[in-house]
Formats: sequence, C-alpha cells, structure tokens
Amino acid sequence: MSTDIRLLFATRILRIFAYGFVSVSLALYLHAVGFGERAVGLIFSLALLGDILVSLWITTSADRAGRRRMLVLGALLIAATGGVMAASRNLVLIALAAAIGVVSPNGSEIGPFISIEQSALAQLVGGARRTRVFAWYNLAGSFAAAVGALAGGSFVSGLQHLGVAEQASYRAVLAAYAVFGVALAALFLLLSGAVEAPARDGAPRARSRLGLHRSRGTVARLSALFALDAFGGGFVIQGLLAYWFHLRFAVEPAALGGIFFGANLLAGVSALLADRIAARIGLIRTMVFTHIPSNLLLMLVPLMPTLPAAVGLLLVRYSISQMDVPTRQSYTMAVVDPDERSAASGVTTIARSVGALVSPTLSGALLAVPALISVPFFLAGTLKITYDLLLYRGFKAHPPPDEGKRATIGA
Repeated sequence: MSTDIRLLFATRILRIFAYGFVSVSLALYLHAVGFGERAVGLIFSLALLGDILVSLWITTSADRAGRRRMLVLGALLIAATGGVMAASRNLVLIALAAAIGVVSPNGSEIGPFISIEQSALAQLVGGARRTRVFAWYNLAGSFAAAVGALAGGSFVSGLQHLGVAEQASYRAVLAAYAVFGVALAALFLLLSGAVEAPARDGAPRARSRLGLHRSRGTVARLSALFALDAFGGGFVIQGLLAYWFHLRFAVEPAALGGIFFGANLLAGVSALLADRIAARIGLIRTMVFTHIPSNLLLMLVPLMPTLPAAVGLLLVRYSISQMDVPTRQSYTMAVVDPDERSAASGVTTIARSVGALVSPTLSGALLAVPALISVPFFLAGTLKITYDLLLYRGFKAHPPPDEGKRATIGA
C-alpha cells in the first residue's frame, strides 16, 4: 500500500475506535447528568442533525476546497465536542455540543470523514480493486469499533472499581474522546496531494449543484433509498441497543463492551466476503440478498427469553449484517464521475443521516414504556427489508460500468 492509503486506514481505525470508546457510555452519561430516556433519544437525534449540517457543507466543498483541509476541520470538531461535553455540567451546553460538533451515538461512522476518505481511496486504487479495498477499510473500522467498545466499557468499569464516581468516570471517557480528535487532525496533516480531487478536463459539463453534475439523478434516487434504510436502522443504533440490554437484562457497561466487541468484529469479518460474493452475483444482488436475512434475525432478538439467547442471535445477525456496506459504497463510487465522488458520497451519507434523524427520538420514547421496549426491533426490520426490495427493483438492471473486474489488494 502507498503511504496515503496506510494513513487513510490509520485515520479510519483511530476515529472508529474513538466512536466505539464513547458509544457504550454515552447514553449512561446523559442519564447520569439528568436526561431521561426521551431526552437521551432527543440528544442522539440532535447529534445526527449536527452531522447532517456539518457533513453537507464539508463534503460538498471538499473536492474544490481541498480534501485534506476539510478532514482536519472535521477532526477538530471531534476534539471540541469531547472537550465541551466533558467540561460542562450544563444540559443546554451538552445538547449544543452534540448538535454542533461530531459525536457518534451508535459507535459507527459519523461526520464527513468517510465520504472524503473513500473518494481518495477510490482514486488511489482504481476500479478493479475498489470493492475489496473498501471491504478491508470497513473491516478495519469494525475491528476498531469492537476494540473501542470493549476498551470504553472496561475503562469505565475500571475507574468505578477504583472508587471514581459514576459521572466522573463517564467524563473521563469524553475527555479521552477530545484527545483522539487532536491526534486524528495530526494524521490528516500528513496526507499528500495525491488524495486531492483531479482537475476537470476541458469538456463541457452540466452545471454543478451540491458538487454534482452528470450523476444528480442517480444520486438522488440512491439517497432516497439509503435514507429509508437509515430511518429503520436509527431505531436500533448501538447506543440504544446497549441501553435496551441494560433495561431488559440489567447488563453492566463492561459486559456491554464485550457484547459489542464481538458484534462489531463479526460485522467487519463478514464485509470481507462481500467482494467475493459481488464478483459472482454483482454489487446490487449482494447488497440485497445478504441484508434481508440479517434484518429478519434482528426482529427475532427481542423474542429471546434469556440474555445468552438474545446475544447469540444478535451476533449471528451481525455476522452477515455488513456485507451491504462495502458493496453500497463501491457502487456509489462506480456510477459517478471522479470529480463528483466526495459530493456523491457526502450527499448519500447525509441522506442516511437525515433518515436516521427522527428514529432515535421515537425509539427513546418507546424504551421509556416497559411494554413497548421491543417495538424498535420490529420497526427497524420491517423498514429495512422494504428498502432492500425497493433497491433491487430500482437498480438491478443498472450494474456499474466496471462490474466483474477483480484484483488483489497487494499493491
């Protein structure tokens, strides 16, 4: 791999580790400082709203203003968010930090980073290796999220066993999150000019809007479908799943960290199989044919009578749940022009954030009612399967131009 590719993998790992590190404790921290279940869900929605606004501006400007510059800006927002939330006891300031800054409620990717990084990766590796590199990129993120969740839960439990007060232990997690943001900015500064968007040639182009020209229609259709998928997924984001296990089975932070360590690790490994499957049946079929069974399994989790059964089924679900991720990302990069990639990835990623904006609040309200705490699983599964069927119907006849090309990742 080139130095730039190694750096992009390193920034992915560090960032997702930080997200996983903070996600297990985030809902518990908000509850400890005075937020109820409904307010926790609202704060998560505010975090996603802030992600939409920040990401829209940064990703649609990155190919023109400079990808490295925008990545550094995003990293500094992570540092600011962690610092404010750790230092303040004011509920309004905490809510504003979540809304304006960058913090992940579910331990997975948030902010403008993935769109810009993937645009740079697609440019650096070429079409033949794109899906496989994205699979490894997602594996790196899943492993980092798994280790981050495990480390975050263990860190809090360790502090509390040493006599540190509950609220103070959660604040320490957020202070560490701010440090991760500073380190991330330093890594982005080391990237070379090879990651920047290529200059347009002299051929006439349609007028650019949100950084898009030829591919606006395709991106709009994909965005609508991705928003539906994310709306369903927002009912069961990792922070709320952790809280559900705490409510249903009284699971403590250290055990929650272990559960999501295993879940994220399985999810990342499953993504490696996506490239092999896509080479045989295509990107769209891989996305749909692996996603439907995973969502059927999700709907069965709350029906399990014991903690081991519920965790076991959740882990089986995670073992196939992420095969659609590298294929979805690769498909988006393949069907747009090179100088639209950051914008296209940004717009579709923002569409997912918009889709997930309201559902955490609704899920939080459902979790506040004991008789309804399992409803989010059924809503999520139904909505996500609907997305799968609509995606297959709309795009099965439109494979990317370079479908079927394969190469190894050994460069």
